[in-house]
Amino acid sequence: MTYWCHIFSVVILIHEPNYHIMKKLFLIGAILFASFNMNAQFTAGVSGGLPIGDAGDLATFAIAVDLGYLFEISDEFSAGPTAGYSHSFGDEETFGPITISVEDVQFIPIGGAARYEVATNFTLGGDVGYAIGINDGNDGGFYYSPRAQYSVSELIDIVFAYRGVAADGGSWDILSLGLEFGID
Repeated sequence: MTYWCHIFSVVILIHEPNYHIMKKLFLIGAILFASFNMNAQFTAGVSGGLPIGDAGDLATFAIAVDLGYLFEISDEFSAGPTAGYSHSFGDEETFGPITISVEDVQFIPIGGAARYEVATNFTLGGDVGYAIGINDGNDGGFYYSPRAQYSVSELIDIVFAYRGVAADGGSWDILSLGLEFGID
C-alpha cells in the first residue's frame, strides 16, 4: 500500500502545474516570437584604416572586418550586437644604426551598436564594448567607434569611423574608411 501511495504522490507532483515555471516559459516564448517578428538585418563590413596618435608611431596600416545584427527599433533608429576583428600592421623604428620591428596588433571587439538615420541616405552611429587583445602583451580594453555612413544603395553603405581601444592609460586609435553590407 505504501508503494502505491508514493507512486501516486510522484504522479501528482509531476502533473501539478507550477505557475512560476509556466510564466517563465511563456515569457521566453514571447521574447523569441517577438524577435523573429522584428525587422532586423545582418550587417558585414570591411575597412582599411590609418593608425593615429600613439598607434601611428607603431603601425602603418590597419584592416578590420565587422559583423552585426541590428534590430529596427523605429524607422530611424536601430541597435543590436556587433563583433569584429581588427589587425594593425607593425612598423619598423630606426634608432641610429638599430632597427626594431614592431609586432602587429590585433583586437576582437565585441559590443553593442546603435545607428540613427539623420537624413535620407545618411546615418550616424557608434559601437561600444570591449576589445579582446590577441597578440602577446595586448590585454585589450574599452572599445568605442563613432561613425558616419552614407548609403549608396539599399544594402551598401560607405562608412567613415574612428576606432579606439582605451587601455592602461593609453589608447589605440584608427581612422577607417570602408563598406558595410546589409544581408537580408
